[in-house]
Amino acid sequence: MPQALSQRLWTVKRSSIHNRGIFAKHDIPNDTPVIEYVGEKITKAESKRRGDALMEKSKKTGCAAVYVFTLNQRYDIDGGKGYNPARYINHSCDPNCEAFIIRGHIWIYSLRDIKAGEELTYNYGFDVDTWLEHPCRCGSKRCIGYIVEEKQWPKLLRILQKIQVDAKAGKLSGAVPVAKKHKAA
Repeated sequence: MPQALSQRLWTVKRSSIHNRGIFAKHDIPNDTPVIEYVGEKITKAESKRRGDALMEKSKKTGCAAVYVFTLNQRYDIDGGKGYNPARYINHSCDPNCEAFIIRGHIWIYSLRDIKAGEELTYNYGFDVDTWLEHPCRCGSKRCIGYIVEEKQWPKLLRILQKIQVDAKAGKLSGAVPVAKKHKAA
């Protein structure tokens, strides 16, 4: 199993993306295990129950953070339970890290060389079916506007284009979501 370097490579501090984030404390080389995403191992049924409860809380209070990470077909990791600073890694449409599941553990690896002071990010990989629930605030030049797995971006763009066409034709009322212009890396 991977081991993070002997010195802690990151620090938690205020983020322009979303509240708190994790930032490189030192330069981090490409393909380095940076931090393990840890928490309580829960069943899919418990994961759904907790997620639904947090959605209800969000509707009432306007805020509720979900830190549930898919581990495999049977289990998830609830990173909101216990000490898990990896939960503060924010999403980006142009990430510098990636999550890997290795022998039942979730590790965040660097995708490229990362400079000291740079915020660590990865693509959360949400399904396009829930795009409207997850607006993106990453601010990258490649931002699509919603937190969706990159391989599903073409489908999201088709959905958004249809919505715009329908809005212009007067088939929709109210606000119309749009994708931000993005550039391929």
